[in-house]
Amino acid sequence: MADTSAIKEHMEVIGADGVHVGTVDHLDGDRIKLTKKDSGEGSHEGHHHYISLGLVADVEGDKVRLSANADVAVTFEEEA
Repeated sequence: MADTSAIKEHMEVIGADGVHVGTVDHLDGDRIKLTKKDSGEGSHEGHHHYISLGLVADVEGDKVRLSANADVAVTFEEEA
């Protein structure tokens, strides 16, 4: 597992395919809380989503890379 202690506010979260998933708001226990601006559309818009730290493959500079492609990773997102 990656060194999740290196995850900081405003880092970009990307899938294994390099596609943008979200932006780190902060760590919340064993999850990454994403900013509201990346919350999606419709019923998903305007509230925070969370990604499990278990999906983090690596922390590279200012990016958090997940072990799943972006389109799969968003299916694992949790809502507040």
